[in-house]
Amino acid sequence: MEFGTFLWTTLGAVLTLAIFSFLYKDNPFYKFAEHLVVGVSAGYWAVILWHNGLVPNLLERLRDGDWYLGWLNSSKPWYLIPAILGLLMWTRFSKKYSWISRWPISMYIGIATGVAIPLEMSNRVNKQLYAAMSKIHWDNFFGHGFLDTAAAYSEIIIIIGTIAGLIYFFFSKAHTGAFGTIAKIGIYILMIGFGASFGLTVMARISLFIQRIQFMHEDWAVVAFEETNPNYGWFQFFFWLVGFIIIAYIARELYVYIKNRDKQMVKPS
Repeated sequence: MEFGTFLWTTLGAVLTLAIFSFLYKDNPFYKFAEHLVVGVSAGYWAVILWHNGLVPNLLERLRDGDWYLGWLNSSKPWYLIPAILGLLMWTRFSKKYSWISRWPISMYIGIATGVAIPLEMSNRVNKQLYAAMSKIHWDNFFGHGFLDTAAAYSEIIIIIGTIAGLIYFFFSKAHTGAFGTIAKIGIYILMIGFGASFGLTVMARISLFIQRIQFMHEDWAVVAFEETNPNYGWFQFFFWLVGFIIIAYIARELYVYIKNRDKQMVKPS
């Protein structure tokens, strides 16, 4: 492993341990790693937005003009309008001229809302209705095989679950009798859906945790602890340096704890 790769891998391992240290309590190691991640992420996304947003959508479309003429001689000078509106947003940081930023922000919110509403209706409403109103394939009602019988009832479950869930949110009628029974089924359907969503979120976090453990073991520890590694001496240096910092922090925490405990013991009642 080259020294540059070894150094960045070791840094990644140290930052991973710093993030996990939050399980103990909020500490300087975690705060350093947290602020570093936020800063690097902000810089990374700034570069991504510049190269994937501003350059192709503005500069590339004004490239046939001259920058010293304000691109007014470009074949697409109207692209200067959103550029000016974007610059006006920066007046938000001025106490005197912050009112100017309200105009481009209001236009942006209006345009974004107009674009988002049809997409949300299509993806979260229309497609869900199409799936609920799909034709039931009665010829395959008993599934495609001995081990696939549960899948045969999926279309009926979708229809019953959709109707029961909608009835639960129908508050113009008391949830009593048969209507209340269907509404109660709707509650169970909603709880199953929320539980599945929560389980998916937990599994995603567990997957991230497993990935970091694999990184610590396979990409760092196995290579770093190998004596044939040409950077084994550097690994020992970083290992003992980090260990010394951790021991010093623990000693400081114990000193503060003992000092505070002694103050409480001698405090007059």
